[in-house]
Amino acid sequence: MIKNSICFIALAFLTFSCSTSFDSEQEMMDYIAEEENGYRYFKNVNGVDYILQYRPTDLLVKQEMGEKVNKELVDSLRDKYGKYLYFNLSMSLNNQELLTNVANDKAKFGQMVNDLAFGMEEKVHLITPVKDTIAMTDFIYPRMYGMSNSTTIMLVYPNDKKMFDQDYLNFTIQDLGFYTGEVTIKINPKKIKNQPTLNF
Repeated sequence: MIKNSICFIALAFLTFSCSTSFDSEQEMMDYIAEEENGYRYFKNVNGVDYILQYRPTDLLVKQEMGEKVNKELVDSLRDKYGKYLYFNLSMSLNNQELLTNVANDKAKFGQMVNDLAFGMEEKVHLITPVKDTIAMTDFIYPRMYGMSNSTTIMLVYPNDKKMFDQDYLNFTIQDLGFYTGEVTIKINPKKIKNQPTLNF
């Protein structure tokens, strides 16, 4: 009986500590798009939809590598992208980009363009339970000029191992002019630690 219990515990540990692996990029993208898997978070505040989705390292490796696969290149790119954590933050109101909703107010439009293009490190924060703020490394905001139904920004943070000791992290977004107040999304760092991989 004791031996069986030990085997069960060992199996459970392996199951929960090992990352999920996929043969194709599409399979991984479908997996992380499901909220119950812990890589995608949704919140609606005052009509504004917020979707925060973690982008696993291997998706960036695959994107840069294309079809030419070799072990040395995979290892090199995993090392390059593994130094950082990547999140896509999508925001929409009335199923439209945020800028589309303020297009008739020149002052608001100008302020929001400035915030989205140059000031997101002041508007978005990743915070530990003990209130330590993890400094954003970079962010990328591609202007879509009304051709998308959401405003999407890629946010980049350092891969700080101390984060994985936390039970959760708070991802906060300041009010961007839509009377939402500060929006907080609680994320699970252990999911990131055991992020899915691709079988190259």
